[in-house]
Amino acid sequence: MTPQIPGIHHVTAIAGDPQRNVDFYVGTLGLRLVKRTVNFDDPGTYHLYYGDEVGRPGTLVTFFAWPGAPRGRIGVGQVTATAFSIPARAVGFWQERLRRHGIAVRGPTARFDDAVLAFEDPDGLPLELVASDDDARTGRGGGPIPEAYTIRGVHGVTLSERGLDEGGRRTLGLLDEGLGFRLVGEVGRRFRFAAGDGGTGALVDVLCLDGAPTGETAAGTVHHIAWRTPDDAHQRAWQERIARLGLRVTDVRDRQYFRSIYFREPGGVLFEIATDPPGFTVDEPPAHLGTHLMLPPWLEPRRAQVERALPPLSIPEVRMS
Repeated sequence: MTPQIPGIHHVTAIAGDPQRNVDFYVGTLGLRLVKRTVNFDDPGTYHLYYGDEVGRPGTLVTFFAWPGAPRGRIGVGQVTATAFSIPARAVGFWQERLRRHGIAVRGPTARFDDAVLAFEDPDGLPLELVASDDDARTGRGGGPIPEAYTIRGVHGVTLSERGLDEGGRRTLGLLDEGLGFRLVGEVGRRFRFAAGDGGTGALVDVLCLDGAPTGETAAGTVHHIAWRTPDDAHQRAWQERIARLGLRVTDVRDRQYFRSIYFREPGGVLFEIATDPPGFTVDEPPAHLGTHLMLPPWLEPRRAQVERALPPLSIPEVRMS
């Protein structure tokens, strides 16, 4: 079997205050909180998932919420921008909405023929909105954003790597020869790759920077990016292929809503390959996604202890604005 990555599954970042995180991603950006669970490796903290109506792969951003976490540093060896897709006609709407919420917006600027708005979340995480009419996804319906302007899903990510002569070429080589991505654009030191059939949800830009500081992972930085794979068999094929490339890859981890393997690309960014199934409705019906704390079976006997350790969360009232 020759595996192929169709695109991005999710991006996971680190936040500080969990309520502030919910208020921003649900109340301001209009995403749906599709799962309220815990970090399986640190069950005293939340793991929050946001996406479209049912959390389809490719629409998801997730957060480990650690109250009081120090602010990280953006730099090489990190995902340094997470971009969402919006309709082309929505640029003015989002400029005005973000500014009304007190968020500084830069742009729109042109990048590979796209119009890009850049801003940061409350923890300083770099975000972008990319205007595109080529995205067939519909985004979340019934949320605080009129459906004509909703975020459709993740558009792509930017990886910052050390300059071409400092190791950046190894990352470019892994994406191309190792993971089967295609180079589809190049401007200066920015190289754009596409996974699978390409397009929104399948794009990764690599910035090769000379003399840039190394990133420090903490609040306001991306922890890892996950790529999609359709099933367990394809994931096993990826596990074997990555090991043959000489990279250290983990065993399969059960994340309840998908299964995962992890490895670091040559520049240091943590990659995950996650299965599309079983999805977020495995333990909650679609209408109730994100409304209750959901725990995996192995943590359920400790529910009372886990709940005591977590601060309460409320979901912002849904209103069109």
